[in-house]
Amino acid sequence: MSKPKIAFYWCAACGGCEEAVVDLAEGILDLVQKAEIVFWPVALDFKRHDIEAMPDESIAAAFVNGAVRTSEQEEMATLLRHKSKLLIAFGSCAHLGGIPGLANLFDREAILRKVYFENPTTQNSERVLPAANGNGDRTGLSLPQFSPKVRSLDQVVEVDYYIPGCPPLRRTISDALQLLFSAQPPARGSVLAPDEALCTECKRKDSKPDKVALKDFRRPQEILIDESQCLLAQGLLCMGPATRSGCEAACVQGNMPCSGCYGPTSRVKDQGAKALCSLVSLVDSEEEQEIDHVLQSIPDPAGTLYRYSLPASLLQGKSSH
Repeated sequence: MSKPKIAFYWCAACGGCEEAVVDLAEGILDLVQKAEIVFWPVALDFKRHDIEAMPDESIAAAFVNGAVRTSEQEEMATLLRHKSKLLIAFGSCAHLGGIPGLANLFDREAILRKVYFENPTTQNSERVLPAANGNGDRTGLSLPQFSPKVRSLDQVVEVDYYIPGCPPLRRTISDALQLLFSAQPPARGSVLAPDEALCTECKRKDSKPDKVALKDFRRPQEILIDESQCLLAQGLLCMGPATRSGCEAACVQGNMPCSGCYGPTSRVKDQGAKALCSLVSLVDSEEEQEIDHVLQSIPDPAGTLYRYSLPASLLQGKSSH
C-alpha cells in the first residue's frame, strides 16, 4: 500500500512556518515513514510542473503557509487546491492574513511608491516600477502581478483545516498531523487547536483581580514586569482574552504579553474588535477626556489589535474607494 502524498508551499510569509516544520526534528522521520513528501520547494528540488503533472486530488494533504499577495501565489494556491484532497492553512498568515496583511492599511500604489521611489536606500532616477510583462525591451521577463490586497488563504480558495500560530508550535503541528491522519478527523473547517481563550491556560490567571482598573497602558520596556502577576493587571496590552489557546502561553512564559498569533476562538468574529472591547472595559474612568487619554496610550492600535488578523477581519483594511 502506497503512502499518502503531502505537500508544503510558502506564499507571503517570513519563512518561520517552514522553520517550524524543520523544528519537528526527529519527528520529520516519523512523518516521512507515514507519508511521501511530493512537493516542498524550500527544502527539496521540486518544480511547479511536477505538481501540474499529478492527477487531481492525488495529494492527500497540502500545507500552505503565508498570505496571498501576488498572482503567482494565487495560482499556486489554486493549483494545490485542485491537486489535494485536503488543503490546510498553515500558520497565522495563511489562516488570517498575518503580519503581511497590515499592508492593507495602505493602497497598492502607495506601497509601490514607497518601496521604489521614496525608500532612502533606493536609487531609481528613471522611476521604473516592476511590470507584469517586463520592462520594455530590457529583459522580456514576465513577473507576478502585485495584487491590490493581501488575502488569507480561504479568501482565495476553499480551505479544509487551519493550523494557527506565528509560527505554529511543534506540539500544535504534531497534534494536528495526528488528527488529520486519524481514522476520525475533525469536521471540515476546524481550527486544529483548543477552542478556548488563552487566559484559560495562562499560569498567571489566578493573579488577575476581579476588577482590573487602568489609568493608562504601558509598553513592556516602560516597566519592570512582575513575572508572577497578570500582565493586563500591570497595564500591559495582552491579547490573551481575545486569542485562542494552544500555544502554551509561550510569550507570557517569556514575560511578554500575548500578541494574538493563534487567532480568535470560534465564538469571535473579529479578534481586534473583541480585544478592543476587553481593553475598554478595563479603563478606570467615566470622564470622556480621561477615557480618550487612556485609549491614546494604546501603541499602534491597528498594528497591535489586528497584528495577525486584518485581512480576515470585518475591516479587512483601507477602503479603495
